[in-house]
Amino acid sequence: MRDVRLSIVTTLYYSAPFIEEFCRRASEAAARVTPDFEIILVNDGSPDQSLDVAVSVYERDPRVRVVDLSRNFGHHRAMMTGLAHARGELVFLLDADLEQPPEALPEFAAELERTKADVVYGVQSKRAGGWRERVSGNLYYRLFNLLSATEIPPNIVTMRLMTRRYVSALLRHREREILIAGLWTITGFKQVPLPVTRTAKGTTTYTFRKKMSAFVNGITSFSSRPLVTVFYIGTIISFASMIAAVVLIIRRLFFGYFLEGWPSLIVSIWLLGGLTIFSIGIIGIYISKVFTESKRRPYTIVRDVYERTE
Repeated sequence: MRDVRLSIVTTLYYSAPFIEEFCRRASEAAARVTPDFEIILVNDGSPDQSLDVAVSVYERDPRVRVVDLSRNFGHHRAMMTGLAHARGELVFLLDADLEQPPEALPEFAAELERTKADVVYGVQSKRAGGWRERVSGNLYYRLFNLLSATEIPPNIVTMRLMTRRYVSALLRHREREILIAGLWTITGFKQVPLPVTRTAKGTTTYTFRKKMSAFVNGITSFSSRPLVTVFYIGTIISFASMIAAVVLIIRRLFFGYFLEGWPSLIVSIWLLGGLTIFSIGIIGIYISKVFTESKRRPYTIVRDVYERTE
């Protein structure tokens, strides 16, 4: 299979209503940059008709390739699989739901050429959604960058144009618990932001549970600060307990005063018990990550690839 000038990569999950329009608009945008391009659609085990629609587009357009995963592996893993199948000297990554307009591709290409960067990535000029989405999004990035050793640009979106050498370096990361925004950052190279407008289209497949899972996964994948924090919390509690013990002994020996306080004792037991369970839970998360990574399982399994052989 020959290399091409540009690869457009996207993932499919409940994306059937958008695929036809996405491919049409992406093709028109790509043609303004180069006539030599391909579109890679990665079906992430979508339970709707996404695969059927994608294959139908592939049968009509020789520039479309479809990578069908054996099940749903998750958005970030599917994106990494799509990047691994891309053959372009430049790779444009974005979501298929049209919340990020494919028409922005020429602007990304112009910025990449102007800055001589390896990556031009999109950031929301104004976060989409209601006030809950804006507040929770800002809180997410603040907490993540506070606790993590890797700082992620706030309001970053999937849309980005990358050079081949950057994509090759990105694909060298082989961890199974993927937070792709963190991998984008730690890969390095020259990366420049470009403001984009993102529109919200209906409900998202990212539930609160998935968002919390991604947050915990990101923190424990890119920072050991929670473990260090547990150590300092334990040290502070131990030091405070020793001071309290010394005060009680002095009161008993020199003043004959013994403080009775069953409620305070119970509260202290519950507090220390909760901190102990919390600390063990954090340690357990890190141990489970070591267990997962040590098995070296592939992060996705490809069931079939629809592509022309010439």
